[in-house]
Amino acid sequence: MVNIRQLTHTLRFLLVILCFCGSVVADGSLVLELPKPRTTGGRPLMEVLADRRSSRQFSRKEIPLQVLSDMLWAAWGVNRPESGKRTAPSAVNWQEIDIYVATANGLYRYDAFRHVLVHVSADDVREATGTQEFVKEAPVNLVFVADYSRMGRASQKDKDFYSAADAGFISQNVYLYCASVGLATVVRGALDRVELARKMKLGLGQKIILAQTVGYPID
Repeated sequence: MVNIRQLTHTLRFLLVILCFCGSVVADGSLVLELPKPRTTGGRPLMEVLADRRSSRQFSRKEIPLQVLSDMLWAAWGVNRPESGKRTAPSAVNWQEIDIYVATANGLYRYDAFRHVLVHVSADDVREATGTQEFVKEAPVNLVFVADYSRMGRASQKDKDFYSAADAGFISQNVYLYCASVGLATVVRGALDRVELARKMKLGLGQKIILAQTVGYPID
């Protein structure tokens, strides 16, 4: 008997490959190549700060891959290749935060060093990323996940504190990028972390800190 759920996931997985020209790397994972981020130009910082705001109304219009590429680099990309340091600070340079990207086509993890999206699941987990209605229809929901295994012998209290601070820095970068290009965004803490972690297939040492919705504003 055909397993309809499994067949649906397989077809969605193949559609992702066809749409985004994914490739398989040495470790067997499927990656979606992102365009080179545009790291010059843009609006003056003070104008962007004046326009920074939270929005809870989003169009269903998809975000182009170039825009997604630019946003992820602005959020948590490598801006100093010689040292591997990034566009947001992290305590002790732990770089413990991973950005997961939830879309209608599946779930991905941003690999900043290769600047690619690593395919995690063909499931559409957008609805699980929050408690508000708009999350299931907005084109992109980012999930900031702390990997405590990168934080050495820090106490649990310090792991919780610093990972929350670091996720906040990254979230603000997303806000500023969105304000600069006319995207709408809102960061969110109201979500069922246990259920979302299950759907994302996270490990015991990974903790969901925040989620952030991104999309075009409704005209």
